[in-house]
Amino acid sequence: MAGDWIKMRSDLHTHPKVVRISSALHADRLRVIGGLHAVWCLFDAHSEDGSLDGYSLDAIDELIGWAGFANALQSVGWLVFAGDSVSLPRFDEHNGRSAKRRVMETERKRRERFAHGAEQSSASEADTKRTREEKRREDTSSLCSEVETRASPGHGSRLPADWELPDAWALWAKTERPDLNHNETAARFADYWHGVPGAKGRKADWLATWRNWVRSEAGPARRKFDPSSGTAGTPIVRPVTVIEQDGTVLDNFGSAPY
Repeated sequence: MAGDWIKMRSDLHTHPKVVRISSALHADRLRVIGGLHAVWCLFDAHSEDGSLDGYSLDAIDELIGWAGFANALQSVGWLVFAGDSVSLPRFDEHNGRSAKRRVMETERKRRERFAHGAEQSSASEADTKRTREEKRREDTSSLCSEVETRASPGHGSRLPADWELPDAWALWAKTERPDLNHNETAARFADYWHGVPGAKGRKADWLATWRNWVRSEAGPARRKFDPSSGTAGTPIVRPVTVIEQDGTVLDNFGSAPY
């Protein structure tokens, strides 16, 4: 007498023992499921420990209205007849009070987890109401500020021989000039400045130099190709005259001025 409900598996109709009972009684499996429900409800209503004293297999058959069903249950190990009583194996594990208490506790915890997850989801949605454009601008500004190089005393410095494009610089370039291949642009930038001799190759602010280079870089649509070069898609690079901020005039033989 553990309550007004019992636990039954959702895939019970395909259980091998159900198939065996169905074959032995020449009955539809759904009828077997109905018979099992009737027997298990009988024990749930009148037994504390899964045993019914004074019951026999014939009594079970008469109570559920199906001759031979109790014997079929016994043949697959789902019912035990002990002379003056019948019992259900593993009753406490499935439909006794302790089993139902475990099921209810599991369900309670599941509902608590779901409610807690819903609260967290609502808070998360509130935190992400900013548009993608606002977030992108904030990230770009923050990263560029972190790597902002300030003017150094003297005549500045040369671009390091092992220079690689910083992530923040690349992010700014993608925002400013989404039409460029920024890895190729960085390679041209490095090749050019590594090849500039003397004081002309020294800069006080390499980030500003990179920004100027990206702004002036020729995009793919502005590059011309030589059909007689022998190599399909070989760009023709035109010399470009560049005037520095301090008035110095440089000849840039790369693909674009900085």
